[in-house]
Amino acid sequence: MMDTNYLVIGSGVAGLTFAVKIAEQFADRTVTIVTKANEDESNTKYAQGGVAVVLDGKEDSFQKHIDDTLLAGDGLCDEEVVSLVIKEGPQRLKELIDWGANFDSNDQGKLDLGKEGGHSEYRVVHHKDITGYEVERALLHRAHQLPNITILTHHFAIDLITEHHLQLTNPDSITCFGAYVLDQNSGHIKTIKADNTLLASGGIGYVYGHTTNPVIATGDGVAMAYRAKAKIRDMEFIQFHPTALYDAEEGSSFLISEAVRGFGGYLRNKEGRRFMLDYDDRAELASRDIVSQSIDCELKKSGNTHVFLDCTHLDIEKFKSHFPNIYQKCLTYHIDIEKDWIPVVPASHYLCGGIVVDTHGRTSVKNLFACGECSRTGLHGANRLASNSLLEALVYAHNIYTYHTEHQLPSIQVTIPEWNDKGTSIPKEHILIQHNLKQLQALMRDYVGIVRSNSRLNKAIEHLNLVYNEVDELYRTSKVNTALCELRNMINVAHLIIHQSLERKENRGGYYNIDNQVDTTSIYT
Repeated sequence: MMDTNYLVIGSGVAGLTFAVKIAEQFADRTVTIVTKANEDESNTKYAQGGVAVVLDGKEDSFQKHIDDTLLAGDGLCDEEVVSLVIKEGPQRLKELIDWGANFDSNDQGKLDLGKEGGHSEYRVVHHKDITGYEVERALLHRAHQLPNITILTHHFAIDLITEHHLQLTNPDSITCFGAYVLDQNSGHIKTIKADNTLLASGGIGYVYGHTTNPVIATGDGVAMAYRAKAKIRDMEFIQFHPTALYDAEEGSSFLISEAVRGFGGYLRNKEGRRFMLDYDDRAELASRDIVSQSIDCELKKSGNTHVFLDCTHLDIEKFKSHFPNIYQKCLTYHIDIEKDWIPVVPASHYLCGGIVVDTHGRTSVKNLFACGECSRTGLHGANRLASNSLLEALVYAHNIYTYHTEHQLPSIQVTIPEWNDKGTSIPKEHILIQHNLKQLQALMRDYVGIVRSNSRLNKAIEHLNLVYNEVDELYRTSKVNTALCELRNMINVAHLIIHQSLERKENRGGYYNIDNQVDTTSIYT
């Protein structure tokens, strides 16, 4: 049994920002961060674009950023939340800089502001094309300076502890008392009792297999919250990034940043035609849902596997300066950006829905908070505006911290049973886990992708039930391991995406179902 005041599940920008703030405020309280891989492995690390913040008062304004966010969200954003997040942005960015995060400057010594799809002005603060990596570095450095923060690497959170584990039936409300956590090195399952628990566990991209996310993005936080009976919403809104590097053998994975199109890159089909002009007046700078759906439409019409991003007309030296990581990655694929077009295809990128939280980050479960991509704040609506995610994580981590400074929750005073795995055994054939994982990922790509239909979604339910039954039996009879738990979580996430997709009867933002009433202006009509 371990006791801690604050349990943080996840070590990305959301979890680390909260942990640093609360540890600095309360030096006599303990903060325990649980992360299932290395401490710097998170979706944050792979965020290339930057942080969208209004800094240029002459050309830009809060209202312009608000309007851009609302437009991208296609009428489903919470306007109060949008205003709150955007107006807090400059202050949260200043804190990051004070903590040692470095961002690119222009020739005048001011922050160099980039422009991405859906933005009407230059407002994206960045560090080359590895902004997330730089933010993660600065936050980890800060966290290591605080003696009351403990980071447990290679520890996998299996389940949140609630009244269910205390064998209390029909409680008036559900409370989180901490989590059961697997030490992946020893195989021992730790019981961590916590006064407050924060889920900051990132996204769900690996459910689709082809994704810009790292392999750890298996929807663990959403699945744990779902099993704890927290409210989950808007899971149908999966943002597919339009431009992931296409690889015929490995599938798409490496992200070609939105900022490359903001820098002036053109999307072309195999015949060389700049097709985005056919779909939206903003062309390559349309929002991600429009660009992804347009590419999908082009591929369906042509039967091709990918389109191209053409940067050959751009200043190559400036390109190398802005996007050194992308330039070098392309070279490893024998793509010389100065002469060659980059083959790209949409890939699963970001979850716009998730665990429902209020403006303080509170979930519907007592003592359980959520922040970052696993949460549904109302900021993104039906589609996230580029580079609003790091901003949202910074603002909500601060809001959760502020809530804790003003509302001290009572210490947990219950007896929690240790993990019980009597009657289970170590699985002898891991091939069953891998087989079902591949089945699940193919199912989600083929039936629950960019464009959906009621028929495909209902078939997805039938296939998912078969996978669920086999994995559920394996889980009940086996000693747990990370791969099995991740698969269990991804099945829960897939269930939520499919069922909430069927519940939505209109096409909005990143969600498109050909059986819903189609606007005559749709690119699919």
